[in-house]
Amino acid sequence: MTTLFISDLHLSADTPDINACFERFMREEAIHADALYVLGDLFDFWIGDDDNSEFAKRVRAEFKRLTDSGVPCFFTKGNRDFLVGKRFAKQTGMVLLGDETVIDLYGRKAVILHGDTLCTDDHQYLAFRAKVNQPWLQWLFNRLPMAAKRPIVRKVQSDARDTKKDKSFDIMDVTQSEVEKVLLQHHADLMIHGHTHRPNVHTFAVDGQEMTRIVLGDWYEQGSILCCNANNFSLETRPFCTGNP
Repeated sequence: MTTLFISDLHLSADTPDINACFERFMREEAIHADALYVLGDLFDFWIGDDDNSEFAKRVRAEFKRLTDSGVPCFFTKGNRDFLVGKRFAKQTGMVLLGDETVIDLYGRKAVILHGDTLCTDDHQYLAFRAKVNQPWLQWLFNRLPMAAKRPIVRKVQSDARDTKKDKSFDIMDVTQSEVEKVLLQHHADLMIHGHTHRPNVHTFAVDGQEMTRIVLGDWYEQGSILCCNANNFSLETRPFCTGNP
């Protein structure tokens, strides 16, 4: 059996290739897993649990089908879907996790997270993150009608794209000292995260102890999956295919 990890799919009504690849993955691979972990940015932007568009209903239905089959599914919020809430969890059967979660991965202690909090050199983004995660602001936004929410989201997305153009790749990558700090805090030697869109397996030593950091890939040009079992792990890709599963 296998535990699967995915992140940074950036699903939307405008990404039919990604959506089809995601649905195929859910129905043909995730259905056979020990568990599925979604480490943030499942959506290009989740506008709120009151989204009743056909796209939102279809995504919720995929997770409900999976959890109803008996496969546990866990969700860590990313910087694009921080508005995912209890209603979404109830409708899908998913379990919402905190910013950092320690799991037992076949006998190995692992820290899982989206990864954005590791980018401590990106001060501008961290200030934005702190602002949008304020409970009172989310409470207010969630009570706006959908017609009012959509232009706000478009403005936020446009500003984010413009800001990203002016940033160096180094600033948007993780800070090694923060990676080590988080691992030591949780007494773990394995970290799994997404966010940076730079799939890779990094090994390094801290105080003589070997540690591993696995970075998940994005789904912009193909599906990207981390497959783990009791013996090993592998970062794998899945091609986009035409047509629906």
